Amino acid sequence: MGRKLFCQINPTCYRISVEKEILKRKVKDFFSNVKFAKSYSEEMFPVVIKSHSSVLVRKLQGVDPRLQENKVTNLELACRKINGIVIRPGEVFSFWRTVGRPTVKKGYREGLNIKHGKLSSGIGGGLCQMANMIHWLVLNSSMDVVELHHHTDALFPDDRRRVPFGTGTSVCYNNRDYRFRNNSDGDIQILVWCEGGELCGELRGYGELPYRYRLVEEDSHFHKEGDRYYRISKVYRIVIDRKDGSEVRKELILNNHSEVVYDYSLIPKEEIR
Repeated sequence: MGRKLFCQINPTCYRISVEKEILKRKVKDFFSNVKFAKSYSEEMFPVVIKSHSSVLVRKLQGVDPRLQENKVTNLELACRKINGIVIRPGEVFSFWRTVGRPTVKKGYREGLNIKHGKLSSGIGGGLCQMANMIHWLVLNSSMDVVELHHHTDALFPDDRRRVPFGTGTSVCYNNRDYRFRNNSDGDIQILVWCEGGELCGELRGYGELPYRYRLVEEDSHFHKEGDRYYRISKVYRIVIDRKDGSEVRKELILNNHSEVVYDYSLIPKEEIR
C-alpha cells in the first residue's frame, strides 16, 4: 500500500484538510474579479420566467425518516437566505456565499448526505434539493451555469420524479458550489419557499426572455455491465422561440451513464435492456 494522504490519517487530519480547502476557496473568491449577487428585493418581480416544485419528503428504502424530517428544517432555513435575492446583469449567484455555512448554531440539523457515492448524514444534509431546484429553474432560462457538480450515481429509485434523471447538482460547503451568471440585460430574482409538503421556487424578471425551454429525457433504460447495473439516458434541452413557438435548436446537455447503487430488485424489469 502507498502512503496515506494527510486527510486519510485520522478524523482530525481530515477536518484540517477540509478547513484548508474552505479557506482556499474563500481566498480565491476574494482575489477574483467576479461580482457576486448579494442584494435583495422584498417586492416580487412581475414576470415569472420559470416555476417549479419538488416533494420534500420521499419514501426512501433504508433511510432514517428523521433525516428526512430534519432536511425540511434545513431547507426552510436556506429559504430565508435565498428568497428574494436579485442577480443583476453580469453578477454571479453562488449557493454557498448566499446560504452560508450550515452549522448547529444556526439551527441546521443532521440530514441525509451523499458522501463518496454512498448515503451518509451530516449537519445541513438535504440542501442538495435546494441547489437542484435552482439549477432546474436556470436550465429553463438563458442564464450561464459557471459551476456544477453532477451526482455520478443513480442513488434512489424514481419516486414521483418530475424532472429528467441526472439534472440535479451536488453541493458541499464550500468546495462544491453551484453558481450561475446573469447574462441577460435585466435583473433576475429567485423566490423559494416551503408549502404544502413541497419546496417551491420561481425565477422572476421584469420582462419575458426571448426563448422558452423544454427538457426531455430520451432512450431511458437500465443496462447490466458485468455484475453492475447502470442507468442510461440522454437529456436534451429544446430552445423554443417565444414569439412564434418554433424550435430554434435541440441541445444535448447530459449523457447519463450512472451506476445504480440501490437494491437491484427495485429496478423495473421492463426497463432493463
